[in-house]
This record gives sequence, structure tokens and C-alpha cells, in this order.
Amino acid sequence: MAWRQVIDAFELMDTAHVNGQQVADLLRRHGVDDLSVTTITGEKGSTDFVMGVIPGSRGKASGGDAPTLGIIGRLGGLGARPERIGFVSDGDGALTAVASGMKLGLMKQRGDALPGDVIVATHICPNAPTQPHDPVAFMDSPVDMGQMNRHEVDPRMDAILSVDTTKGNRIINLRGFAISPTVKEGYILRVSEDLLGLMQMVTGKLPAVFAITTQDITPYGNGVFHINSILQPATSTTAPVVGVAITTEVPVPGSGTGATHLDDVESAVRFCIEVAKAFGEGQCRFHDEEEFAKLRSLYGDMTHLQTLEGKKE
Repeated sequence: MAWRQVIDAFELMDTAHVNGQQVADLLRRHGVDDLSVTTITGEKGSTDFVMGVIPGSRGKASGGDAPTLGIIGRLGGLGARPERIGFVSDGDGALTAVASGMKLGLMKQRGDALPGDVIVATHICPNAPTQPHDPVAFMDSPVDMGQMNRHEVDPRMDAILSVDTTKGNRIINLRGFAISPTVKEGYILRVSEDLLGLMQMVTGKLPAVFAITTQDITPYGNGVFHINSILQPATSTTAPVVGVAITTEVPVPGSGTGATHLDDVESAVRFCIEVAKAFGEGQCRFHDEEEFAKLRSLYGDMTHLQTLEGKKE
């Protein structure tokens, strides 16, 4: 269980004065020593990017060869002050990532180090702006998506779980969390059977998958509709990326307060941890490498979809 970590992280983040250093200190108290905090200021304000590395017993940080998992908490902000008072629904991604890091650090302290390294990254902003979106309003971010990717997507990540509140739509209609098909270098690939198996083990329910389109895997700023920013990390890496969407039965605004369901977040944390265990052991594939190579040989390079104007670099 990760209830204590979820509750402690939520209590820290549910304040107008939370910052990245406070979150880093919380992670440090749970055994995460390799931490960085970077403050970035944009046209709409500033935010603190936090990244923590939990070394594995056979991880690359110590010269091993076990693969590294990235867990990215993707969001616009934890709060929309002064427009809204309190923790907003959009903050669930950061909450999941931070609680995952806390639990993994504590596990390592207690002798349960995972095989591979895990890199946890998110950003902390209690007063982010909002923006119009159909069917409900979205949270905006004080910095642009390129800056977010530069500070959250690390080249050491061999695969990425991108966790994001995905409640402002009519595409996925259930309380809990859902995963996306794997996205890699402009291709939307089949849903990972390994991830489906881990999801149903963690939840005790049939796995849930949300639909994505080509628009969703292109960079923000190109003028086309995106379900949200959950798959934006896939625009700046060659690693396979899977979205982990915190979901609801009805559309809920990202700027809505009182809309965080800690039981759903705790389930998502346990899923991230189980994926980290299996991925480091080489027992969880995000995609079939041979099939991906076959697709590229048949249909060519699709990395132009990772660029803002669709141009090959």
C-alpha cells in the first residue's frame, strides 16, 4: 500500500505556498538522495521542476545494465490561485509521481531495492493559469511545453510512464485510471500486454485503455486538438511512452477543486511501482522491438510527428 505516502504528499501540496524545495525535502526524508530542483520563469509565472533518482541494485547509476524507468507527473499546476482556492484536479499527476518516489525511496531504505533505476520528475506550481477547452476548462502552465519536456524527460529513461489527470473528456468514462497505447517516435503502437496484466493485478478489475489519435502525439502549439498533455513527453524522446490517465465517469475541469480521489491516485502509484519492478527485471515490455522495426521498414520514419511543423530534422 502507498496510502501514507499519498496522504503526506497531498497534505504538503494542498497549500498556496508549496514549492519544489519542500517537495524535494519530503522525498529526501523518504530515502531519495539524488535530487534536483530547478526554477523556471515564463510569461505566465514560474514553477519548480523536481527530479529524483532512486538507484536500483543493478541500475545504470551504479554501473549495471538494468533498464531505467521514468515516472513523469504531467500537469499544468497544483492550484489555480487566485481564481480557485485549493488543490485542483490537474494536480493528480504530480501527486502520483511524488508519492511513487516516496514509496520507492522507502522501499530501498528497507532493503527492497528495485533492479533498475527509477527517475521521478514533475513540476510544482500552486498558482497556474487556466485556459478554455471543450468540453471543460483546462489548466494552463506558467511555462511552455518545450521547457516542461526539457526538465522532465531525461535521456536516461529507457521507458516512460506519463501520469496525468485525464478527466475533461468524454473518451474514457470510468473512475480510476486507464493506460494508453504505447507511443514511440511518431508511431501509436499496440497496447502493451504486460502493462495490461499488471494493471488488472493491481486494481483487481479488467484493465482500461483510453483512445488516442495522431493529434494527441504531436507537439502542443501546432493548432490541433489534443485530449490533453499526457503524451507530450513522447514528442521529445526515442523511448517508448505510455500515458497513465487518472479518470472519472463524467467530464471534470482540470481547474476543479475537491475533485481529487485519493483512492484512484493510490492505485496509480501501486501500478507505477509494479511496472518499475517488472521493467527493471526485464519482465515488462512497453513494445515489441521486432514489430516496431518491421513497421519502420514498411512505412518509414514517423519522427516528423514529433516536431512542431511536421518537418524532418
